[in-house]
Amino acid sequence: MYITITSTLNFSELFRVNQILTLKKDYHNLYDNEAIEVINEDGISYGYVANSVNTRAKGTHSAGYIYNKFNEKIKCKVKFITQRKIIAEILFKN
Repeated sequence: MYITITSTLNFSELFRVNQILTLKKDYHNLYDNEAIEVINEDGISYGYVANSVNTRAKGTHSAGYIYNKFNEKIKCKVKFITQRKIIAEILFKN
């Protein structure tokens, strides 16, 4: 199962293929009640799982789709980095 990560940060400097990241439900997000934050191995927020047809890559799932498929946190692995999108695979078995 693949997701798109959205970020205002510079993709080429932060993300790398095969990088393991943590997805964490953001219960305090005022704009999206299905927000899932993306956190690096040092605990730094890198962005969010895309939750709109306008922001997610075709063929990937939205934050709303995966929100109830895990408890509070889950891991993902960066698979592809394009100029505008990061695509990661959810690791249901860590």
